[in-house]
Order: sequence, then structure tokens, then C-alpha cells
Amino acid sequence: MIEPSASPVAPAQIRVRGRSFMALVLSPEPPLAGWLVGLDAQLAKSASFFAGRPVILDLGLLDANDEGLADLFDQLRARSVRIISVEGGSPSWPALSGWDSPLGFEGGRAVGPVEVPEEAPTQTHAAVAPRAAPSLLIEEPVRSGQSIVFAEGDVIVIGSVASGAEIAAGGSIHVYGTLRGRAVAGLGGNRDARILVRRMHAELIAIDGYYITAEDMAANLVGRSTQARLEGETLLLLALD
Repeated sequence: MIEPSASPVAPAQIRVRGRSFMALVLSPEPPLAGWLVGLDAQLAKSASFFAGRPVILDLGLLDANDEGLADLFDQLRARSVRIISVEGGSPSWPALSGWDSPLGFEGGRAVGPVEVPEEAPTQTHAAVAPRAAPSLLIEEPVRSGQSIVFAEGDVIVIGSVASGAEIAAGGSIHVYGTLRGRAVAGLGGNRDARILVRRMHAELIAIDGYYITAEDMAANLVGRSTQARLEGETLLLLALD
């Protein structure tokens, strides 16, 4: 008796999506023991700053024979610093042979220094009313090539943002002029962040890693007052006028 052959199984559809993140860069300096002491002091003042944030470890200021290099990766991991890539240095360095580190990757755009906020000490003796999220007010135009990063809250730009400029905020972004550059809101996973623009001509806008480029924006929104917000996994652009 010949049994019928099984029907071929259709291959599963593979869905690929893009998502962008801002990674922090740590650049250790010799002597490493002293650098780690400084890192511990910073973590004592802002313990949650690195929590859940992707970090690139740049070894460009170190040499192959620097004392403590072999243990550096484990030292950072013990401090809950999440290393996603290692750059600088060389894989041939003997001190790196025992590292359980991810491979480096190409690309990325530097956005300049990031200020590490100091956290207020926990109040245990009395209830404390929650403070409003901080905001950064920029009263002049943001020129091409400038990069403004404010991970602690909203960014408010009274003027315009030129092509080639970038605004990145942990909260929402408000532009009372024309947005021609890039606006990245919701750094660190703030899905409730919004982008509100008086005149929309952006190269790219993003909220919590979801983004839209100029090529994907509806033509009827260009030049208009526009709001961007997340709805599920969709970045919506809505006219305000």
C-alpha cells in the first residue's frame, strides 16, 4: 500500500522592521582602577542612568597592556552596564581573549556629549509631591550640523530646526518654527512622547525607535502644523490645522 505523500509546507513569512536607538559611548581611560572609581561615584549619584540603555565601549584611549583591561568587561557587567558593541583596541590584544563581548558594528552618528543627571536622594521620612519633568528651552534657531540631546525631558525650540540638524529628547519635542532636520523623541522607551511642529519639512522623525523619513510622509502634511504620536506600533502623523 502506497501512502500519499505529505503536502508541502509553505514557508513562513519573515517580517523585518527597522528600529533606531541612541547608544551611549563609554571611553575608559588609564589607570582603569581610578576610572572605575569615578564610574562608581557617578553611578552613586545617578544609579538608573545606564539601566536598560545600550552602551558602546570605546577602547581607543587604552593600550593592550593597561592594567585591569582583562577584567574590564566583567567589571562593567557587574555594574549593570549593558555593552552592545566594543570598538577601538584590537581583537589580537591578549587581555581581550577572555571577553564574552559582542562584535562591533559599523555606522552610527555621533550626537555629542550627554549630560548624566543626578538623582535626588529618596525621601523616607515624608511624602514628596512629584516634580514636573524638566524641559530644555532653545530660543534661537538650531543650525545645520548642530545636535541637541536632552534625555531628561521635553525640548522646546522657539525658532526653526535647519536641515542637517538633530533634536533628541527623552520626552516630547515642540518646534514653533519649521522643522527641516531630524527630531527623535521618547529616548529610553517613552511611548507617550509626541512631536509637535509648526511647519513640517522634516528629514526624519522618530518616537521610541519607530521612525518616518521624508520620503514616507504624506504630501498633504508637508509644510503644515503637524503632530506625531505612537498608536501601537504605528507612528501617526496628524495635521493640527
